[in-house]
Amino acid sequence: MDLIDIIETKKQGGELSKEQIRYFAMAAADENSLDYQLSALLMAIRLKGMTARETAMLSLEMANTGDVLVPNIDGITVDKHSTGGVGDTTSLALVPLVASCGGKVIKMSGRGLGHTGGTIDKLEAIPGMKVEIPEDIFINIVKEIGCCIVGQSKNLVPADKRLYALRDVTATVDSVPLIASSIMSKKLAGGADAIVLDVKFGSGALMKTVDESIELAKAMVDIGIKNGRETVAFITSMQEPLGSHVGNALEVKDAIDLLSGRTKGPLLEVSLILGEQMLILSKLADDENTARQMLLYALSSGRGLDKFKQMIRAQGGDDSVCDDVSLLPKAKLTHVVKANKNGYIHTVDTQRIGEASRMLGAGRRSKDDELDLAAGLIMHRRIGDKVNIGDSICTLYYNPGKDPVSAEEYILSAVNIDSEEVKAPRLVYAKITKRGTHIYED
Repeated sequence: MDLIDIIETKKQGGELSKEQIRYFAMAAADENSLDYQLSALLMAIRLKGMTARETAMLSLEMANTGDVLVPNIDGITVDKHSTGGVGDTTSLALVPLVASCGGKVIKMSGRGLGHTGGTIDKLEAIPGMKVEIPEDIFINIVKEIGCCIVGQSKNLVPADKRLYALRDVTATVDSVPLIASSIMSKKLAGGADAIVLDVKFGSGALMKTVDESIELAKAMVDIGIKNGRETVAFITSMQEPLGSHVGNALEVKDAIDLLSGRTKGPLLEVSLILGEQMLILSKLADDENTARQMLLYALSSGRGLDKFKQMIRAQGGDDSVCDDVSLLPKAKLTHVVKANKNGYIHTVDTQRIGEASRMLGAGRRSKDDELDLAAGLIMHRRIGDKVNIGDSICTLYYNPGKDPVSAEEYILSAVNIDSEEVKAPRLVYAKITKRGTHIYED
């Protein structure tokens, strides 16, 4: 067997065998294999597609090319994954909140690139916080306190690292089987028994439409189920930043505010919806209503915030930031962006909001860029809000050396103001399970 035969099979629209898929995954992880042959196979997959069986098998075989976590933890372990966006701070609040209700949450997260933020970068805004932790210590923390968030190990799914880089330069990024297998191979390697997926759509997301995000969610749920993991996905909006805070330390503050009961609105609502499902899959609640009451009690009693403190301490961080957010990195300069016309906010180009934050130092263009953990912005208005000329739209946070004027231009070009009233967009559009797709009605 060789890659040429596998390329030929897929080029003709054939279905790859288990042995062919395993050979492909192993070749992707082998530095001696040829980029141009792997690229040719990626293009064949992009053009001819893959069956659900092929995609599930590719995810598992890619996971098996590196470290695979096998947690020995009492109870059902659960993980949550978002396909990425702007102001998406759910993991920081949700992981300790679910753990405070008895859940066992094991989460390996990545860093941000481009306009999207990374959970690991956000955690590193907490003084002393360690995110590179050996597997045995990681598991022990979950056993002791119920949750831990760490960076992905260097040997996690090496096949995906190779294929991801090749997809970027061969115009094969927009392939649902390749996107789904890339995401789910890392979830399978992470070892959780159950997985809750938050699949975003909109101007700040990978998938721009509801239909595209449903297609991706179906593929990922199918991969999870076929590989023995209880998996549920929600389709949620990224038509504007989910939370009001965008930037690493600012998003930690937003999570602390949520756990302290100070933050309401879309960030809280999406966190509760995802958390309900995590508790149900963990067999800790029988239905959404019971799960929501558990989560709301954890918030009102302070148990969720206490669990976040425990996790921070266990990972070497200074948990006093939960009582005094001024201990987080703080930018020296601020600049208020004001509305330049009267009307209602109709649409927001969320990607441009993320790019404005990156321009201030909160994000990366390349993986080697150094972040300013204090930089970012806070949005003061959402879609549907009425504004007048001179009203504050957002506040920029930055340090000397950055240009707030360019970032302001991005914000003003991203926020579309019109004279007609408009409703705020729905937050959650669909739920995908092994039983099918449920579309939420207005």
